[in-house]
Amino acid sequence: MSDAPRLTSLAHGGGCGCKLDPATLRQLLAQQPAAGPFERLLVGNETADDAAVWELEDGTCLVATTDFFTPMVDDPVDFGRIAATNAISDVYAMGGRPLFALAILGMPLGKIDPEVVARILRGGAEQCAAAGIPVAGGHSIDAPEPIYGLAVIGTCRREAVRRNADAVVGDAVLLTKALGVGVYSAAIKRATLDEAGYRDFVDTTTLLNRVGIDLAADPAVHALTDVTGFGILGHGLEIARGAGLTVTLAVDALPLLPQAEALARAGTVTGASHRNWAAFGEAVDLPADFPEWRRHLLTDPQTSGGLLVTCSADRADAILARIRSAGYPAAARIGRIEAGPARIRVEG
Repeated sequence: MSDAPRLTSLAHGGGCGCKLDPATLRQLLAQQPAAGPFERLLVGNETADDAAVWELEDGTCLVATTDFFTPMVDDPVDFGRIAATNAISDVYAMGGRPLFALAILGMPLGKIDPEVVARILRGGAEQCAAAGIPVAGGHSIDAPEPIYGLAVIGTCRREAVRRNADAVVGDAVLLTKALGVGVYSAAIKRATLDEAGYRDFVDTTTLLNRVGIDLAADPAVHALTDVTGFGILGHGLEIARGAGLTVTLAVDALPLLPQAEALARAGTVTGASHRNWAAFGEAVDLPADFPEWRRHLLTDPQTSGGLLVTCSADRADAILARIRSAGYPAAARIGRIEAGPARIRVEG
């Protein structure tokens, strides 16, 4: 269709920026019954973790997750690739190795050409193939907005399971990818992001977090999670609350995508950034006179973001070097875990 609408124009939000805000999510989950006395359920809803983990008889664990969202780019293949990468990341973030995926598809029939939908599916399948897994089935519905994602099943050994709640005092905090995906997404929505910025955006959001498998095999690595819709502050706060400790972040150490600061300074931010701060800002200590544009980068929703890692401080530099050599050049040491209340403290 020559007059076909842009994918991003068919959705009210895009990527992980369309997630429910963390305060609403916590309220909803608090009203749900506990998972029950299932001794083989090693990870459920209790720690706001990335995936569920179920132990089988021989010490092997199943890791299961689902993730889907509306478009943050107009190229259908790129949308499929980014959504697939984001969904698979939840398995890596638990220390698991993905086995197969099931597609989740909702499309507004009559508003979008079937060939465009086929290209979204092709992009997702291509990225699954890059992760070494098949798309083994799925489900589709007619929906008012385009939606695509995956349910992903993986495995790991029990000793390799890494929750977001197991940080210990003295740990260093590492991040494997640069921040700024949300402000780039806002620029894409406004058609103001240049070609170089778009390539940077696609490169980071389609970089598989497979290094999580290697990190989980290291006993010096204590906690893992991926940074997505709640931003570095929101997912850092999940680590703080899970462990009952303070996460201190050095703002000047945070890696940023090349145009992220300029875009944030210009006010190119997402609505999710505002919602995130409203949801958990009371649990964050910022320096005096902290600029608003910088705060937006801390609450910036990351679609298919990096892994947030806590590890023994004496091993942190070696682990960071290993992450970078595995193909994550933006990886950085960004903070530490301290005794104290379950809060985020920002320095710098």
